[in-house]
Amino acid sequence: MNRIKDYFVFIIILCFLGCSNPNTIDNSLVFRYNEHKNISSLDPAFSKDNADIWATNQLFNGLLEMDNNLNVLPSIAKYYSVSEDALNYTFTLRNDVYFHKNERFGKDSTRQVIASDFEYSFNRLLDPKVASPGRWVLNKVQGFKAKNDSTFVITLKQPFPAFLGLLTMKYCSVVPKEIVEHFGSDFRANPVGTGPFKFKRWEENIKLVLRKNHNYFQKDKNGQSLPYLEAVAVTFLPDKQSEYLQFIQGNLDFLNSLDASYQDDLLTTKGSLRSKYVADIDVIRGPYLNTEYLAFYLDSELSVLQSELLRKAINHGFDRKKMMLYLRNGIGIPATGGFIPKGLPGFNAEIGYTYQPEKAKELISQFKAETGIYKPEITITTTSNYLNFCEFIQRELSKIGLGVSVDVIPASTLKSAKANGKLDIFRASWVADYPDAENYLSLFSSHNFAPSGPNYTHFKNATFDEWFDNSYLETNTSQREQLYTKMDSLVMSKAAIVPLYYDEVIRFTRKNVNGLGINPTNLLDLRYVKKSN
Repeated sequence: MNRIKDYFVFIIILCFLGCSNPNTIDNSLVFRYNEHKNISSLDPAFSKDNADIWATNQLFNGLLEMDNNLNVLPSIAKYYSVSEDALNYTFTLRNDVYFHKNERFGKDSTRQVIASDFEYSFNRLLDPKVASPGRWVLNKVQGFKAKNDSTFVITLKQPFPAFLGLLTMKYCSVVPKEIVEHFGSDFRANPVGTGPFKFKRWEENIKLVLRKNHNYFQKDKNGQSLPYLEAVAVTFLPDKQSEYLQFIQGNLDFLNSLDASYQDDLLTTKGSLRSKYVADIDVIRGPYLNTEYLAFYLDSELSVLQSELLRKAINHGFDRKKMMLYLRNGIGIPATGGFIPKGLPGFNAEIGYTYQPEKAKELISQFKAETGIYKPEITITTTSNYLNFCEFIQRELSKIGLGVSVDVIPASTLKSAKANGKLDIFRASWVADYPDAENYLSLFSSHNFAPSGPNYTHFKNATFDEWFDNSYLETNTSQREQLYTKMDSLVMSKAAIVPLYYDEVIRFTRKNVNGLGINPTNLLDLRYVKKSN
């Protein structure tokens, strides 16, 4: 343990030796967190998971951003307008946004962001040579152009109400052509953006240091320049238990996980902070746009799970509240609604299944009578991380007369097998790519059958497909939300999946951290964070 602590202290010292005189840095102005998954790239075109997104969110901006309530707000765009046919989006840019200082900009070491920078950045996102995993964000875009230095226009192929939300993703950040072309693929480790912090130093798998951008364009409601912090220090301890101990000892300001190795030490079974930590730690929690579920493959004619009776019996056959209490210390919302998670417009808590063991037994008895299969058996495939959930469900379903086996395989194997229809029932999760229920419902469109799309269940329903297509054309927000709920309800009426729970974001901070906030996409925004001594 001393070795880990010494290692951590050594890293912090190294960080600030490389930044400036460590004696001049007030610890209350440095935000420290650990990223146990490491960071693969600081290029926003490759920000495909939380570790990368959190880092690039401090370094880059796009046309738009999203607040903690999922409202789309202007960022580098001062304002925008949408044409009556919902095909043309016109963005007028601010004139006070500058790239981080870099000698390659020439005499002034920086320059103003103009519309042609977005044209370049979007073309780069689409460039097959760049091979960005985010190029799909522009799939529905017909074209885009800079009309002048302050006006950028995007034209869609068809109306798409969720498009503004897509533009808030880090993939759509603006990058400077002259810097990107100078570094090439090494831009991933030499990022230059417009964000509240600028890149200082990155030793992969060891540390990342960001410093305050004193030229940042955004201010708080009182007119004070953002951010408040002077620096961000990120370490990469791979072990969650070590990360937890560093947080408890005060060497980290923030912990964003609930791992089985320490959840019982930190939380009571009801999800409250244990009394020994109340004086030092704050807890923030709220809905997270992530649905954990079991999925049925509906194209396997030989599987007993082709029976809607069995699928409904499974949905009714276990207690989700009990599962969350014992396996997650109350963190997470039992999924009694549909696939759309709590926190998104279109969510309805009443369209799903509740724990009704007697009804589940009746459904299984009906299945036996109709099929002559008197000992139905299923195999749930999962990864080791979710074995405890599947074993809980296994025990509960055995009580209603269903034989259940649990098969544990590596995550990569499960990913391939579910995409190719090799698994009858498997554990899965879906985290929103963008905050619109269309993102969830696309998993049940027959146009998206896996492996070409995300419809892993091969659910097919003509009424659903009609409603799904109509949702693209519905510009009235309230009516579109009602349509989303109808689609979700239809999927649940056919028991195409077994929703387990809607996840929650849970953040633990030291008592001296203020202004961190929380949001359903679990985005880390450090602009408004303050620390006291």
